[in-house]
Amino acid sequence: MNIKKVVVIGSGTMGSGIAAQLCNAGISVTILDLKTEISEKAKKKIYESRPPLLIDKSKIDIIKVGNIDENFDVVKIADWVIEAVVERIDIKHNLYEKILKTRKKDSIVSSNTSTIPLKILSAKMSEEDKKDFCITHFFNPVRYMGLLEIVSENINDKKKINSLKNFCEDNLGKGVIICKDTPGFLGNRVGVYAMQVAMTEAIKMKLSIEEADAVFGRPMGIPKTGVFGLYDLIGIDLMADVLKSFIKELPKSDVFHEVAKEIPLVKNLIETGYTGRKGKGGFYRMNKKDGKKILEAINLSSKNYSPAKKIDLNISEKINLKELVSRNDKFGKYAWSVISKIILYASSLIPSVTKDYNNIDEAMRLGFNWSKGPFEMLEDLGVKFFVEKDTQLKTNKFIKELYDKKNETFYGERQIYTNLETLGKVKQLAKVIKDNESAFTYEHKNYKIVEFNTKANTLDYNSMNALKEASDKNMIIINEGMQFSAGVNLNYVMDFAKEKNWKAIEKFIHHFQMTCKQLKYSNNLVISAPSGLALGGGFEVMVQSDYVVAHTNIVTGLVETLVGLIPAGGGTTNMLSRWMETQENQKDPDFAPQKVFDIIGYGKTASSPMEAMPFKFLLKKDKSIMNRNKLLSVSQDLINEKKDGYKPPKQTTFNLSGSQVRDKMLQTLENLFKEKKILEHGMEVGKKLAFVLSGGNTTIKKELSEDDMYALELEAFVQLIQMEKTQARIKHTLSTGKPLVN
Repeated sequence: MNIKKVVVIGSGTMGSGIAAQLCNAGISVTILDLKTEISEKAKKKIYESRPPLLIDKSKIDIIKVGNIDENFDVVKIADWVIEAVVERIDIKHNLYEKILKTRKKDSIVSSNTSTIPLKILSAKMSEEDKKDFCITHFFNPVRYMGLLEIVSENINDKKKINSLKNFCEDNLGKGVIICKDTPGFLGNRVGVYAMQVAMTEAIKMKLSIEEADAVFGRPMGIPKTGVFGLYDLIGIDLMADVLKSFIKELPKSDVFHEVAKEIPLVKNLIETGYTGRKGKGGFYRMNKKDGKKILEAINLSSKNYSPAKKIDLNISEKINLKELVSRNDKFGKYAWSVISKIILYASSLIPSVTKDYNNIDEAMRLGFNWSKGPFEMLEDLGVKFFVEKDTQLKTNKFIKELYDKKNETFYGERQIYTNLETLGKVKQLAKVIKDNESAFTYEHKNYKIVEFNTKANTLDYNSMNALKEASDKNMIIINEGMQFSAGVNLNYVMDFAKEKNWKAIEKFIHHFQMTCKQLKYSNNLVISAPSGLALGGGFEVMVQSDYVVAHTNIVTGLVETLVGLIPAGGGTTNMLSRWMETQENQKDPDFAPQKVFDIIGYGKTASSPMEAMPFKFLLKKDKSIMNRNKLLSVSQDLINEKKDGYKPPKQTTFNLSGSQVRDKMLQTLENLFKEKKILEHGMEVGKKLAFVLSGGNTTIKKELSEDDMYALELEAFVQLIQMEKTQARIKHTLSTGKPLVN
């Protein structure tokens, strides 16, 4: 089956998201709704969306719009028709009747439903039509969530279902899992259960919502929203509807019913309009006091709101799950209660819901952004530890068999749902040659892999050591975590700053510079394969690689000025070098310094490879990949293609006009200051950046080396980190996640 034309019926959040992702893949797509005006409004929202649903906004007109009455003929030429209308079975049945009468032979029809079983959706279809009908359950937001569940029955044309699976993996970049027709399929069945367990156990154990979210979050490898924050994000009223669906569809014997009972507080929140972020607030709300916004959290007992408290669990950045559940305090007891129940529930679904536990883990990773699924958690804890920790624990057949067989390392090959050679698979086969607190180094075939291993993969001395030591062979820098790297570990830097140990900071930054330079001029190929954030120091590692194989959802840029610093790991120098190669700079040698001053000064970022190209964050030689699971295999192919006869690039020299171009930059700063777009410290940071980009005390006739430029970067960085206002910016960002303007 060759999918070239798609029709999406329904222009709501999901329909629009699916259409946008088809547009990202360059697939002709038409959105139909009751009125053309509704479809047009949806198209406009797609274009203006933040975070952006489109990889390249210039491709927006790939999306056509129309209405169901006047434009339904487009169904006749569609290879795939996707229904994404309201979750009412009567409306869906009427629509299917119309689609199936109109569609071309051999086209595929699917529903994006998240709750209604396939057998109910297809109840009025002929046996022939049922062969071409399935559920394609995308997760929201479609561009950013990796999971796609395809629900099929035995009657389905297996060849066609596999063809659809391959299309969605290759073109839409999805991790596709074929599911049985069971309530909630895989992702929501386990994910919603996990949320309900986390909520009900928090109420039962009398934890505050901040305490529950602090545990049921990063310490468990779960997004930092936690359970109550996630409830607010999804919508408390929507979650209530999802639960009603589960209660209706699941057999009475399913333990899901134990955690799906109506909670009076939830009912009250919905009735009073507190439905989450889309409403007046939810478990959390934003309030104003003395003109300032304050995040407030509800008290589960009193039902009153008060300023949200930051909870310190007193745990290390490298989280050990066994240590967490072994703690003899309320946090450890809560963690164990939640995790044990999730593992038991997930394992009870084998084989009735899926024969393969890998699928459940993959669903949780891709659909809920968990770093590890329930079975990976079980292997981390150890089957023996899990079974013997609690005598009250009622094990099931799956767990009992593992325990009886003394099968502690049961997991086997990761990500078996795909034939691709993914990082998860390779790590099972590769030789671990080195690991430290911040990075792992693997050796596989004719290359080494370096994987960062810190919170948000921030970089420190150990991270750079791993890169430096691995450069004796062809190298791929790639991470299984959500982020490539959010930059230098600011906590690491601030620890030295608190002690006024400026020499230590200088030593670290110099080490960072020289490591990146070694990557750039190594006799071996270095390929960065980023996904998620590649900012600051992470960007500097990426930009000094020979090639970049980038996932389409990367966010790139140099954002150091936002925390009162400048890029000093070669980022400033290398961006200047890239812009010096432009025709504009050949005509005007002041063009490149001014252009880079603008990009770095404003901390500009790009949210896709297409957005990155105009900034020269990426170059034409770099590659863009829709499917995150292909990053490693494409990087491997690139090594095999380029390794023979590889020669490192020649070092760049710089002829900069010094004060001539710096005066232009300073005038820009003065104007911004007068317009109150920057304040005093913004001026200071801008002046340091201008000094570096202008070449310091130089003239156009004097040739500067890369080392000269690195020295200027380093000097500016060390001077800025000593300033109280820079430290204030860093502290504010670390505590709030937001920049401070001072």
